[in-house]
Amino acid sequence: MSVKFQVNGKAVTANAEPDTPLLWVIRDELGMTGTKFGCGAALCGACTVHVNGAPVRACQTPLSTVAGKKVATVEGLSRNNTHPLQVAWIKHDVPQCGYCQSGQLMSAAALLAGNKNPSDADIDAAMSGNLCRCGTYSRIKAAIKDAASTMRKA
Repeated sequence: MSVKFQVNGKAVTANAEPDTPLLWVIRDELGMTGTKFGCGAALCGACTVHVNGAPVRACQTPLSTVAGKKVATVEGLSRNNTHPLQVAWIKHDVPQCGYCQSGQLMSAAALLAGNKNPSDADIDAAMSGNLCRCGTYSRIKAAIKDAASTMRKA
């Protein structure tokens, strides 16, 4: 089956079974490896991408559900790591192992797209589905606040 959709603003056609998880299409068919496989059960958030602006877990999102829609992956934040979240992530030395970071960034990007001045509670709620085995949660929160400040000034 062929499914047409957009990834990071580019029209693509995926040739896979309709129930194939979007994660595997992004990684294996489209060659975009920024989105990670974590748990496979939509519990850890490592595979978070946006579908029409909303964060979803790509490991549990069937390909058929993105037909005609816009998908954004971590590669789509910026081509040269200049997105305010990416800059703040580096500034606050957020990643340790880095495995969960693409999902963390995509969840944070969805939050800031709708809330330019999130409270601690807003951040906690938006990021609650993203697990970090290294425990860098305080740095993640600081980076989100920093990026939000930068975005408000722009």
